[in-house]
Amino acid sequence: MGLIFEGDNFSAFAEGFLRTIELSALSALFALLLGFVLAAFRVSPVPVLRWFATAWVTIFRNTPLTLLFFAVTFVLPQLDVHFESFTVAVIALSAYTGSFVCEVLRAGINTVPLGQAEAARSLGMGFGQTLGLVVLPQAARSVISPMGSVFIALPRNSAIAGAFNVPELFSVQKHLTEQSYGIFEIFIWIALAYLAISFTINALFSTLERRLAVAR
Repeated sequence: MGLIFEGDNFSAFAEGFLRTIELSALSALFALLLGFVLAAFRVSPVPVLRWFATAWVTIFRNTPLTLLFFAVTFVLPQLDVHFESFTVAVIALSAYTGSFVCEVLRAGINTVPLGQAEAARSLGMGFGQTLGLVVLPQAARSVISPMGSVFIALPRNSAIAGAFNVPELFSVQKHLTEQSYGIFEIFIWIALAYLAISFTINALFSTLERRLAVAR
């Protein structure tokens, strides 16, 4: 079971592990920002914005992630838009995950009593102020757990990037397989690495959930 700790094998494994963390972290950040904007659009009083966000969520939530990778990888160059493989992976993962973040936030917004928004508007607050200062802070407590589930799935989804020339964790198995190591042993180590990432994300969100619960 010590094969990945041997010279080049350890280097390849460590590089893939760190690359997966980097890819997941950047995608999570952009997905959170995108999801926030889309959620604001979904509850916006402007019909065009609601239509745009609804269309985005419907399309990206129901499009297989692999197909989305193909679209970003091969369609954008046809439009004379070129990105590195890592950037392509971040775009695809952010667009896909952002649609789920949007729905989680929208569900949280719907748990806030309508009277809260009406009270804010009666004080002269605009839509943006009401959403950012009144509604979202209250909605945050109810979305921590489902948001954690979305981001726990993100590192696993990032494994698809390995098929598109991104040297992430799952792609390490190809390098190790070429060294004639057992496939079972390889996948055990890869599975343990993904579990470590997932447990870390789960611990972070559990801690955040407890702290927000105390602040109620």
